[in-house]
Amino acid sequence: MNFDKSDTAIVITDPQNDVLRENNMVWGLVGETVESNRTVQNLKRLMEHATANDYGVFVSPHYNYATDAGWKFGGPIENMMHESGMFHRETALSLDGFASSGADWLDSLSPTINNGKTVVTSPHKMFGSQSNDLVLQLRKRGISKVILGGMLGNLCVESHLRDLLEAGFEVAVVNDAVAAPKHPDLGDGNVAAQINYKFLANTVVSTDEAHAAMGV
Repeated sequence: MNFDKSDTAIVITDPQNDVLRENNMVWGLVGETVESNRTVQNLKRLMEHATANDYGVFVSPHYNYATDAGWKFGGPIENMMHESGMFHRETALSLDGFASSGADWLDSLSPTINNGKTVVTSPHKMFGSQSNDLVLQLRKRGISKVILGGMLGNLCVESHLRDLLEAGFEVAVVNDAVAAPKHPDLGDGNVAAQINYKFLANTVVSTDEAHAAMGV
């Protein structure tokens, strides 16, 4: 892939406290990979470098509203999120209680996300971008190539990767700007995700490689 600001953008999934802030509710599952991949530092570097070089930055957040408690069924991770109040916001129309909550941005990433240039899409409600307006926002800006990172690597990142590919985008995954849970029964999500990235993505790069490809 060749990256150019005219047709390439950064997409980050779930840069939020509930999965990135140290000692969050799932830190026991994700903390090891967040630290070993230097996920927070690499996401910060990736977004800041993109912004400095006039690449578009898009954030696809995960919000669960109080009314979503009415859902009648779900998979194990989906149910866990709803039962624990992960990514919780009271309503789509109010930010009451949002600041510093689990659904809010990680402090070190907030300045770039809140800079007035970054596009924050409507929330994805499961794992992929099928249920939000990410593809529309990218297409309306003439974007055909995506540099993808974020949380969680084997869930929202991989689901966004698959949906973007099916929608006709070229996608590069930044393999050290992600992290995934390691679960005693379900397995190592980071290992699974990294394997699938190699099978699926147009290319897999490190943060350093993404920087070099975007230019100085």
